[in-house]
Amino acid sequence: MASETGKKRVVVVGGGLAGALAAKSLQSHADVVLIDPKEYFEITWAGMRAKVEPSVANRMVVKHSDYFTNGRLAMSSAVGVTDTEVLTADGESIPYDYLVIATGHNDSFPKTKSERVEQYQAEYNKIESADSILIIGGGPSGVELAGELAVDFPGKKVTLVHSRERLLDFVGPKASKKALDWLTKRKVEVVLGQSVDLKSHTDGDKMFKTSTGETIVADIHFFCVGRPLGSSWIRNSVFEEALDAQGRVMVDEHLRVKGRKNVFAIGDITDIPEMKQGYLAQTHAVLVAKNVKLLMEGGNESKLRKYKAGSDMAIISLGRKEALAQFPFATLIGCFPGLIKSKDLFIGKTRKTMGV
Repeated sequence: MASETGKKRVVVVGGGLAGALAAKSLQSHADVVLIDPKEYFEITWAGMRAKVEPSVANRMVVKHSDYFTNGRLAMSSAVGVTDTEVLTADGESIPYDYLVIATGHNDSFPKTKSERVEQYQAEYNKIESADSILIIGGGPSGVELAGELAVDFPGKKVTLVHSRERLLDFVGPKASKKALDWLTKRKVEVVLGQSVDLKSHTDGDKMFKTSTGETIVADIHFFCVGRPLGSSWIRNSVFEEALDAQGRVMVDEHLRVKGRKNVFAIGDITDIPEMKQGYLAQTHAVLVAKNVKLLMEGGNESKLRKYKAGSDMAIISLGRKEALAQFPFATLIGCFPGLIKSKDLFIGKTRKTMGV
């Protein structure tokens, strides 16, 4: 079925980096609707820098209208899906010939870019006025924030609490140890194997209790723990059987949703056995855009592009000049991996990819 323009209808659900790139790549080839509850996407891996340098937020928060000029933005959330339509929280039923699921993780962000930029400014103001800072979570966000604070605010007391026995447990033990040594050398107190109970904590209280009863005093805190997957809108729908036990969307080698010919999934929402990283989500988006174009043009399915899971490579920035890098062949820390990521955090490269 085609739209009134004679073009196929593509609906992209989720306006993070993967969904944004898919919508951009398909907007000249189909009638594209991008469903996202906010007017922008964010270059998420630069978020920790924006907390200590809020001017960065202006470049890393990008309005959908800056790159998505030939489609329609439906500023709402998806709440359900059928074989032919996506249902939104506003009560709209949006028909599709092809569907791209890119809902990643559940986040609660402001609707407008200006509000999001103001949020980063407010976080910077909190950091600047605080003497002690607690970071909850020792994954990439927590470690990168600790690195930014240690470099830009070396006089502040920074404590990082992580529930696991080692930092960055998605990388190898060698990389985890290098990150721990780097942080402790810069006077960041790292507490492993404990969690912080925020449910019993009241706003303004500077006393935080850990799971072992230890008390940590901090003026402010940042919660840097992984968010739940954004697949609740798929449950109890015709796609429910495509969800695995963790709530990830099961996909085939072409990134098509299990049991579907015209539905694809990209980014963190997928069950692909690889590290969940932004640059891989971008790779998903490019491949799926090519596959959707092929199918829309009546191409042979045998020519669909196949996705190969990414290698276990990760770069964690540690302040403005240094980084930790795990490559398949080596684990490095210092200024050399910092040259790859830490100065601009791939903001310029990503904006260029998006044409902004």
